Amino acid sequence: MLDLAERILRLTRSRSRIAFKPLPRDDPRRRRPDIARARRQLGWHPQVSLEEGLERTVH
Repeated sequence: MLDLAERILRLTRSRSRIAFKPLPRDDPRRRRPDIARARRQLGWHPQVSLEEGLERTVH
């Protein structure tokens, strides 16, 4: 998440600062998104890189 936040700040040239707060007790320490179900059931897969998708969203 930190990497994603830093990329967004860089792309938007924002002066915002990233705030670090304690995690809720039930929050997973590490997230591992799995798009296998989307691939299997929908035939979906990413067609652009994260960087390109963020650029398209910002601009």
